[in-house]
Amino acid sequence: MLEVEVMNRMWFGSFMIVFLVAIGVWGFFQSPFMQQKSAGNLNTSEEGTSILDIQPIEAGSRPTKQFELTAEKTEWEIQKGESVQAWTYNGKVPGESLRVEQGDLVQVELHNKLDVPVTIHWHGVILPNRMDGVPGVTQDAVEPGESFTYKFIAEDPGTYWYHSHQHSSLQVDKGLYGPLVVEEKGEEPEHDEVFILDEWAVHQDRENWTNMGGMMMGSMQGDGEADTKEMYDTFTVNGKAADAIEPLKMEEGEKARLRFVNAGYQLHQLVFPEGSMETIAVDAEPVQSSGENNVLEIAPGERIDVLYTKGKGDEIIGETPSIENSQDMQIPVLSSDSGGENLQVNAKDTATSKGTSHASKELLFETIPDVDISYDMNLSMGMNMGEGMSWQINDRVFPDTPPIQVEKGDIVKVDITNEGRLNHPMHLHGHRFQVEAEGGGAVVKDLINVKPGESYTIYFEADNKGEWLFHCHDNNHADRGMVTIVDYKSVFSPFELNQKNQP
Repeated sequence: MLEVEVMNRMWFGSFMIVFLVAIGVWGFFQSPFMQQKSAGNLNTSEEGTSILDIQPIEAGSRPTKQFELTAEKTEWEIQKGESVQAWTYNGKVPGESLRVEQGDLVQVELHNKLDVPVTIHWHGVILPNRMDGVPGVTQDAVEPGESFTYKFIAEDPGTYWYHSHQHSSLQVDKGLYGPLVVEEKGEEPEHDEVFILDEWAVHQDRENWTNMGGMMMGSMQGDGEADTKEMYDTFTVNGKAADAIEPLKMEEGEKARLRFVNAGYQLHQLVFPEGSMETIAVDAEPVQSSGENNVLEIAPGERIDVLYTKGKGDEIIGETPSIENSQDMQIPVLSSDSGGENLQVNAKDTATSKGTSHASKELLFETIPDVDISYDMNLSMGMNMGEGMSWQINDRVFPDTPPIQVEKGDIVKVDITNEGRLNHPMHLHGHRFQVEAEGGGAVVKDLINVKPGESYTIYFEADNKGEWLFHCHDNNHADRGMVTIVDYKSVFSPFELNQKNQP
């Protein structure tokens, strides 16, 4: 038997070598170095209207909420005795919680005290293109010592977040993010909390995922998270891990709106006490929900709000116990007079609620209208000679991925298929789209998590002129190519993609 096992391992090792060499050669010939370059993602011919000249912001008599955010280095303690060199907005992870009311004019002045350029992207917010915070596309990155002021109107209530989009695979990883909550006009929430989930490399080098053998063998197991599991060893909630996570204080029978944001690059599944949780909003859109699910699955970049009801005694909300490092991501829910000792996450099989589980209360399209633009988006993995692994859209890497070219008013259909072995949470800037919900009906979102072998068809209206990113929100995948542009043909970007302007 031992002899057979050795032979099997030798065979598998030989197979892996041949496979990796083959995919490297294939990827090389598919790379932009060996293919004719596409026409480009940005309309830089300077014909039509500059994105700087569309949608002027008029404050009128509406209230203005002003904030200042300073990007700076911070020694951040994740838990007692464990610190990281973080990059932060206003010296903490997450950055300052920005709360505004629907209809407010939001004005945020960014000051850069880092020694690298930064930006702020307002994730999920529908705003003018020039305020989207994408370097080389909607602005030049803010250089060290400089400032930039973002202005937009908070039209739509819900849970959002902000983060740097300059070399975002690194800068978001290092802590440049924070929550943005737009409260419904006249709303006075009694108990309303935001929890931002993330992963950190505290005891290892985050780049060790480039060990292709380990990553590829993990990807063949089919969990879709092999690369992320290689890269990170610590989970956090609001910048803290394990015992350092601040408990949620509630009394029996009390209800609270809990807003969850996944700022990391790994899928998380949070287990709630049975019967305590109801999903009420996904990506800032209210959903029709039942109270039958008590596991919340949240993909990178996604936001999901739940209505939580505190049961009797101390409780805990935490990552599924079977996940490595799950002990780091546990939120104690304690009464005012308790200590919360020996709390355990319920490990039994339970029903899961995720971003596509529930239909939205209001849809973009009651019936799907005639389609003007159709686009097939195939997600896959390849190799770039001398650069390592790449993540591709239609066998190309950004900026050579084929754009989705539209005119204002077009109805756009995108068929997304994941042909690879890893999860790809695809996020569209500047628009909301509609996709079929698993429980029937449809859900309105700005991010769809496409697992290996899955396909989704999304629909949206091209109603916001500009040059808008559509990319994987595992930013490590975006950094290696999985990005395209929704390109309005009647406008152009005056900015240039280069090393200083790197999304």
